[in-house]
Amino acid sequence: MLRTLRVDAVLVQAVIAGALSFAHLHDLAAAAGQDGWKAWAYPVSVDLLLVAAWRRMRKEGDNRAAWVWFVIALAASLGANVATAGLLNLNAVPAWLRILVAGWPALAFLGGTLLVHAPTPTEDEPTTPPTPATEPDRRAPEAAPETITLERTPDPVPELPAPLPEPAPAPAPAPAATPPVPVPPALLDHARKVADAHRTQTGTPIDPATLRARLGVPAPLADSIAAQLA
Repeated sequence: MLRTLRVDAVLVQAVIAGALSFAHLHDLAAAAGQDGWKAWAYPVSVDLLLVAAWRRMRKEGDNRAAWVWFVIALAASLGANVATAGLLNLNAVPAWLRILVAGWPALAFLGGTLLVHAPTPTEDEPTTPPTPATEPDRRAPEAAPETITLERTPDPVPELPAPLPEPAPAPAPAPAATPPVPVPPALLDHARKVADAHRTQTGTPIDPATLRARLGVPAPLADSIAAQLA
């Protein structure tokens, strides 16, 4: 498949300008005493230095050295173009111009070497030293750690205060002791005889109720007699 060629006006202009500049540099070098192939080498040297400086500036815009060599090469090219426009008699080239033309190869070689072999700044690399490679651990693989499940302990329920014990009922007041009833001695002797007879018959001591019935006395007096007989 044939490809169509696209004519670029800028490219055509560049070819024309390069050819004219090349011819002017050749004519100036030839007029300065550089005949033969040496006259054709000067334009190549100037253009190569110009291209090298331009590439360096494109790569590093703030490179001052590239800017200096670009200006030097551009001045050499422009100077040749202006000198060959009729402002300089090429049949009688001044001595200073011959010196510049003769010293150009060394100058161009120095500039090209500095542009090509200048160190390219790189991003700051980390200063941490590389970790040395260690041999793999040949020990038996350790068992995977057991997963520990943390159970959430329920919040303790606040204990209610224990109920206070009910106060014990106050004891009933003891009945007032009944003052003993005085017993006549004769009645006491008779009651002792009755009690002895009751013990002889029944084998048990006589109780106040029986004693009261036998003697025929009131209950308080019977109780008082029974207390004295006990």
